[in-house]
Amino acid sequence: MSGLAYGWRWLRSLLFSGLIYAAMLPIGLAYTPWAIMSRDGAVAAAHTWCRFVRWLARVLLGLRTEVRGTPPEGEVMVAAKHQSFLDIIMIYGSVPRGRFIMKKELVYAPVLGQIALRMGCVPVDRGKRGAAIKKMMIEVRSGRDDPGQLIIYPQGTRLAPGVSAPYKTGTAAIYRELNQPCVPVACNVGLFWPRRGVLRRPGTAVVEFLPAIPPGLSAAEFMTRLEAEIEPRSNALMAEAGFPIAVKDGA
Repeated sequence: MSGLAYGWRWLRSLLFSGLIYAAMLPIGLAYTPWAIMSRDGAVAAAHTWCRFVRWLARVLLGLRTEVRGTPPEGEVMVAAKHQSFLDIIMIYGSVPRGRFIMKKELVYAPVLGQIALRMGCVPVDRGKRGAAIKKMMIEVRSGRDDPGQLIIYPQGTRLAPGVSAPYKTGTAAIYRELNQPCVPVACNVGLFWPRRGVLRRPGTAVVEFLPAIPPGLSAAEFMTRLEAEIEPRSNALMAEAGFPIAVKDGA
């Protein structure tokens, strides 16, 4: 790629980043009255923003996004490969009632904290995740909260394509506490939207919802199966995009 082409791509990526964050304000304001009245409004605002980001990526950057498989609609845990902010956008935008576990301190962040709560995110104190999840389940079963899809990242952080990191045992604890099916998700998005930096690359970013793992497995069985589902499929998606990966350890 010539220096001019690289510079033009970098400038478009910078413009894209500015526009998607700037769009949060008008979209948030437009949906505020509905969001105050109902969680539906907060979810609709977030879904609208996700659609806008995917549309702008295609138009401005030549970055297409494809969701494969069947996004879950019932009460499930979604355990996903995490390569960049784009997989969050694509997964959340594809499920009807997604929610995340978040640090309790984020509740006090202006605007963001309240929107996250209205979306159904689960605030937790350090070391008290199990209690927070149990409280969420009680509220869902009593009708005080809506059922949804709890989205987690079993490796705990964003990883560059081809980087290997262990799956954290806390994932099995959440699986046991929820006693729900777990839907694994593979992706190749880090090839086009890296975990760090401004530059975005054209191509087709894919997230793929894989067949659900039923509840009731032992922790060891579940963790083995989860990794065996996500990792080979993510590598296959990266190879399909023309980037065969030699997996290496470390973040």
